[in-house]
Amino acid sequence: MKTAMRSADLDEEVRDAFRARLREIHNSGALALAVSLGHRLGLFDLMAGMTPALSGDVAEAAGLDERYVREWLSALTAGGIVDLDPVTGTFVLPAEHASLLTRRASPENMAVSLQFIPLLASVETELVTRFQEGGGLGYEHYDRFHDVMAEMSSQTVVSALFDRVLPLVPELPGRLQLGIDVMDVGCGRGRALVALASAYPNSRFLGIDISDDAIAVARARAEALRLRNIRFEVVDAARMPDGSFELVTAFDAIHDQAEPELVLSRIRSLLPEDGVFLMQEMATSSHLERNRDHPLGAFLYTLSFAHCMTVSLARGGAGLGTCWGHERATEMLRAAGFREIERHRLEHDPLNEFYVVRP
Repeated sequence: MKTAMRSADLDEEVRDAFRARLREIHNSGALALAVSLGHRLGLFDLMAGMTPALSGDVAEAAGLDERYVREWLSALTAGGIVDLDPVTGTFVLPAEHASLLTRRASPENMAVSLQFIPLLASVETELVTRFQEGGGLGYEHYDRFHDVMAEMSSQTVVSALFDRVLPLVPELPGRLQLGIDVMDVGCGRGRALVALASAYPNSRFLGIDISDDAIAVARARAEALRLRNIRFEVVDAARMPDGSFELVTAFDAIHDQAEPELVLSRIRSLLPEDGVFLMQEMATSSHLERNRDHPLGAFLYTLSFAHCMTVSLARGGAGLGTCWGHERATEMLRAAGFREIERHRLEHDPLNEFYVVRP
């Protein structure tokens, strides 16, 4: 039978410190929602160019309801994100804060990734059921997933694609210029592939993804740009088409797969001996104890059980999770038949590392 915990059994200093920590979590969790809203509404972009202003001035400039804007500004003031002049009642977004919260600040705009917090919270009730019964939640449960991932792709991949990512494979820009076949696995809305196809008209590009909606957006974008060297297909990565591709990419996609081992084996089978597999994955260890000091460790594990792991389990998959880690990734790449595996960290992207993998 359970007995009540007596205060005499507790270290009161530890208890008080943890109470303070829980209060921090209350505030930080609430601010994540406020920051996400500010990003979606363009309020940070607007305020970055404004002198100190009343809430009504901010609302009018944004075309929003003043009462909501005033309360939003109050939350951000209490959270130390916006500064208030109590004499004039005006608000200002400090330039140092704007440098991490605006679209102009990309790829350092941290408001983009904070959108994941309300996105994941929207499926909390469904997750309760999954915790109780097992199984998973499919992509269709996440209304804005591809919106947010497209923004993340623009920040972590597209923004550095030509000056940092491609140079990881020194011969790659020249080969793309001459003309090769390229496939992007889990392409989402295709921002990275569209950028490549636009820059290298002599190469041929195929993007595959399991999401009909994401592929529809990718096709529309390619058509709007009148790109004739690119195509997008709705395909399960484990059933990817036969062929030969000198370059295969997978940006933040392998750990979500239902059959990651099969996907990696299929990629290996499609590459000629001089081919390259370029993979972006989270910069984590496969061992929990080595991730305890990760600056975003709690965020990544939550992202895992609330999205990355569960979308794999929804299809009866392996459920690798976001933090499958470089040790397991290397082991699985070798099992798939790859012999040369390099890992690279890029300054613009502290969350991820890029693998240059060769047969």
